[in-house]
Amino acid sequence: MSEPRRPKAFRVEPEEKTDPKAASREARKPQAVTANIVITPEDEDRFDGLEPREQPAPAVSPRKRLRLGAVLLWALGLLVSLGIGLWIDGLVRDLFARSDWLGWGALGLAVTAGLAFLGLIAREVAGLWRINSVERLRQRARKAHETADPKDARHITKELVQLYADMPQTASGRQRLSELEDDVIDGDQMLDLAEKALMAPLDAQAQKLILDAAKRVSVVTAVSPRAIMDVAYVLFEAARLIRRLSELYAGRPGFFGFMHLIRSVVAHLAVTGSMAMGESLMQQVVGHGIAARLSTRLGEGMINGMMTARIGLAAMAAVRPLPFHALKRPGMSAFLKALTSYSQAQSEGSAAVKR
Repeated sequence: MSEPRRPKAFRVEPEEKTDPKAASREARKPQAVTANIVITPEDEDRFDGLEPREQPAPAVSPRKRLRLGAVLLWALGLLVSLGIGLWIDGLVRDLFARSDWLGWGALGLAVTAGLAFLGLIAREVAGLWRINSVERLRQRARKAHETADPKDARHITKELVQLYADMPQTASGRQRLSELEDDVIDGDQMLDLAEKALMAPLDAQAQKLILDAAKRVSVVTAVSPRAIMDVAYVLFEAARLIRRLSELYAGRPGFFGFMHLIRSVVAHLAVTGSMAMGESLMQQVVGHGIAARLSTRLGEGMINGMMTARIGLAAMAAVRPLPFHALKRPGMSAFLKALTSYSQAQSEGSAAVKR
């Protein structure tokens, strides 16, 4: 038998790590590469003119739909006009058949009525033009405040000076702006100066008109026996207030301009969330402790007065040619305080009369 194997010690060396990329680089020898480059002609290139990314299609404005209501009103108005014209023509012919002087008199009256009708149309067009020009002026002023362009600001200021050239309330403000005409002023600062010089006296007069209308509404609706009379008087006073504010800021609006203003005021109230304001007004009245010191009728009258004041503020924002920027926008707190003191005085007077 062979002898058993004796144990031995072996030394293990660590394996060297080799980089395969380096090995490939070392193994690869530089070579000369020959490439055949072929240039495709322009008429055969399929990728010529293609964008790297597909561009979105341009926005297409929606098609204007035919307003059937406007067509109906236009057709009915034309038919009524033709009917009135034929009736006048027949009347004049009949009067000429009876007597010449009656025919000539009727013809003169018809011509006078036609001229008056044309004058009414011209006045309505002028009123609409004034209202639209004031709206465009307000939009331009808002944009000029954002860009601070001095050229646009000076043009807007000149238009404002021309608009209020015949108003004595703005005489001192127009003189002050004429003194600053050659000075170097930024656009937004120029508009702020114009607002303080021209709008401040008009804003004070507008707030007085609003407060007077609110006081009248509060008194009349407090003594009115019927709710329908309250609603009718509030609507009448609100319409008269809108017309007076328009005459103060932008001139006489006319019938169609007045209807346009009413729509603007309603839109402003809807946007600002003032249509459903009865609950908030009642919370203000109760929060100030006014309801406990007034009778039920006087409290209702004050609520109606506050609603009239809110409508007046919306009309003021709709007809004012400059947005509120340098001057503070009037709020309901001042009107609430004035109406509170006025209602308390009325309550104390009625209590003294009863005694």
